[in-house]
Amino acid sequence: MPAQRRLHLGAFMRPVSIHAGAWRYPGAWPEANFSFPRLKHLIQRLEAGRFDAFFMADHLALLNMPVEALRRSHTVTSFDPLTLLPALAAVTERIGLIATASTTYNDPYHVARKFASLDHISNGRAGWNVVTTANPDAALNFGHDEHMAHGERYRRAREFYDVVTGLWDSFADDAFIRDPESGIFWDPSRMHVLNHEGPELKVRGPLNVARPVQGWPLIVQAGASDAGRQLAAETAEMVFAAGGPIADARAFYADVKGRAAAHGRNPDHIKILPGALVVVGATVDEARDKRALLDSLVHDESAIGALSIALGVDARAFDPDAPLPEIPETEHSKSGRERAITLARREGLTVRQLAQRLGGYGGAAIVGTPATIADEMQDWLESRACDGFNVMFPHVPGGLEDFVTQVVPELQRRGIFRTEYEGTTLREHLGLPRPENRFFRQAARAAE
Repeated sequence: MPAQRRLHLGAFMRPVSIHAGAWRYPGAWPEANFSFPRLKHLIQRLEAGRFDAFFMADHLALLNMPVEALRRSHTVTSFDPLTLLPALAAVTERIGLIATASTTYNDPYHVARKFASLDHISNGRAGWNVVTTANPDAALNFGHDEHMAHGERYRRAREFYDVVTGLWDSFADDAFIRDPESGIFWDPSRMHVLNHEGPELKVRGPLNVARPVQGWPLIVQAGASDAGRQLAAETAEMVFAAGGPIADARAFYADVKGRAAAHGRNPDHIKILPGALVVVGATVDEARDKRALLDSLVHDESAIGALSIALGVDARAFDPDAPLPEIPETEHSKSGRERAITLARREGLTVRQLAQRLGGYGGAAIVGTPATIADEMQDWLESRACDGFNVMFPHVPGGLEDFVTQVVPELQRRGIFRTEYEGTTLREHLGLPRPENRFFRQAARAAE
């Protein structure tokens, strides 16, 4: 009989809650997204709940929504993740630390150096969320008049990944001798100069940071477009998937893992974790009442702003009580646009109804008691719809505390979630191998 599958849990924490009404919820910490003491408390509670990782997304511009909506957003400011996460590494011991870094508005050497440093500082807990940046306003902050086209962004991302991982392999694991007697600190024969010259990038190397503790920090990706799925299949080790009906999730799971196998990868070495807003109540009705209260705190201006972001066009011009009109292709997120259009068409929603749905949080949600939430998570896990979840909390600290103190023990009681960390690195938490150094593989084997 095959061993029981184990659930993996990430906590999506930038913003500290994805829901637009979270900061207004009774008892919530409105300032939590930009308060180190609050974030320190939250990550320590997540570590007590044995979460695999703390996942911090990033934005390189203000959200591209009308200012009437933006003024109501608790995400208008946030820490730079690669400044915050080293500080959080110092106040935690085991939980993984995942940060977003754009391949469109960064250079590979910067990204490789920062994540290698974070991996050493945290003793092997770093993860890089590879994104191409959907918000076209980011271009204006980096000296560009126009956002890079979708296809070009993904081509650059693929090459960017090759360069960053190549830089992480600049030194063999045994390169640093540090021998006081001979006076030799490191062995130059155990260093590789990358000398990459490609269609998009030119990087000499080597990286001036020793090889990361994990070999490479964990590679994380999101995106449901065809280009996004293919990039994930070729490079990702964790996929932050969209939620939705379980049948769609099973199809996505099979598609990405099938593409990985076709690319010569072990499908078990990609963990697919859809995002899910989880609302806990003593009864199902109480949980639904909590969600209804949360949704009621979203202003109409926020709702139409969220719809504009999802569609990549200004939705204020639409008739709010008419069906969604035809939406042209843009250089914004392809998958976000398609999810919104599909939802509107499937349920026959007007523009107003669609905006209300997306205004708070329009993605997958699990609303119920600890037992019913665990039932649903277990069903998704065992039916190959996911390998776990990136959990989003309805508000903090209360919503997070509900999950840690009520849902986690129920998952542990069923034997599908750890009661203690069994390793020290993020890769060990996820059951993933440490990558071999591509440039020193044979020498390393010969030395064994």
